[in-house]
Amino acid sequence: MKLPIYMDNQSTTPIDPRVLEAMEPFYRRIFGNAASRNHSFGEEALDAVEIARAQIASLINASESEEIIFTSGATESNNLALKGIAEMYREKGNHIITTQIEHKSVLDTCKFLETVGFQVTYLPVGREGLIHLDMLRRSVTNKTILISVMSANNEIGTLQPVSEIGTIAKEHGIFFHSDAAQAAGKIPLDVQAMGMDLVSLSAHKMYGPKGIGALYVRKRNPRVRLAPLIHGGGHEQGLRSGTLNVPAIVGFGTAAEICKREMNQEAKRILGFRERLKTGITKQLDDVYLNGSPEKRLPGNLNLSFAFVEGETLLMGISAEVAVSSGSACTSANLEPSYVLKALGVPEELAHTSIRFGLGRFTTEEEVDYTIERVVQVVKKLRAASPIYKEIRQAAVARK
Repeated sequence: MKLPIYMDNQSTTPIDPRVLEAMEPFYRRIFGNAASRNHSFGEEALDAVEIARAQIASLINASESEEIIFTSGATESNNLALKGIAEMYREKGNHIITTQIEHKSVLDTCKFLETVGFQVTYLPVGREGLIHLDMLRRSVTNKTILISVMSANNEIGTLQPVSEIGTIAKEHGIFFHSDAAQAAGKIPLDVQAMGMDLVSLSAHKMYGPKGIGALYVRKRNPRVRLAPLIHGGGHEQGLRSGTLNVPAIVGFGTAAEICKREMNQEAKRILGFRERLKTGITKQLDDVYLNGSPEKRLPGNLNLSFAFVEGETLLMGISAEVAVSSGSACTSANLEPSYVLKALGVPEELAHTSIRFGLGRFTTEEEVDYTIERVVQVVKKLRAASPIYKEIRQAAVARK
């Protein structure tokens, strides 16, 4: 085992060596522009792009590969989905429904759309981070054009009832978008069975390269039309102009193919490690609280609050040996408590103590056991220096 240990797979995943191997020829020998179709260099690059497109479509059971539009990542995909729908269908309605715990790329896009005349309903969630379907139904109006709910939360790992949301959307003739950056490749996703019309994906969350993502856009039943964000040479069916990043696209496709083939077995192994980590910590430490749903969560996500310990102090105590996070990588510079945990109703003092452990494909049992040992050591040391913790423990002993 080598230190430091990587336990932050929700922020990004290491690239799989098989993905890197597939990409390498496209940096050296097959370097053509996929839009240059008048010679073999361009044709070979285009063929590779279309193979990758089909691999990604297969991962989510899209009906045809042309429904996959390449972007720079899930943030761009979310922007294209929300702004593209808003601009294209604003004559039909100006109301969008989302949740309070979406990724910032959805929430900030919605805030922008509010400045240009759209109305947005931000659904609250329960203590486990799940939306209330009845509240979703009551929020629909005759002006609602889009429901956007993430498949899996990046901080607490909660899995939303996307199939039920898709059914509600279809009942009202509303488009359903889901940010599936965290879910794709980790749990089964089926855009047909789940009624999804738009799905945002990101390669670096599934052991592929950074800087490449995709947006699934349904072509029929119903057909989804989008206004483009980026104008230029008309690439990607006119929805996303710009020269395609062929090596990254090839890597994305390979990563998707590996995930489809190995996902179920991998999820079982990672879930076992997660439960080992949780049990190992909670058996040795009191006043540790799970954030999010105990059952309806990503296999590799464990978000815990350690009462009487400042989260940032705990992070500093273990960061030299174990890489973890106190929340989303996109908001880690913000010292405010997590907006996701606040939406769950987690008290501010506990929200400040939360740590997100992200287990992944390359996590080992030895690393899990070392993480347990190190976290327990540091928490006990910090609590031993806490006057508040000592006072509460002494009072508890006195009551007995």
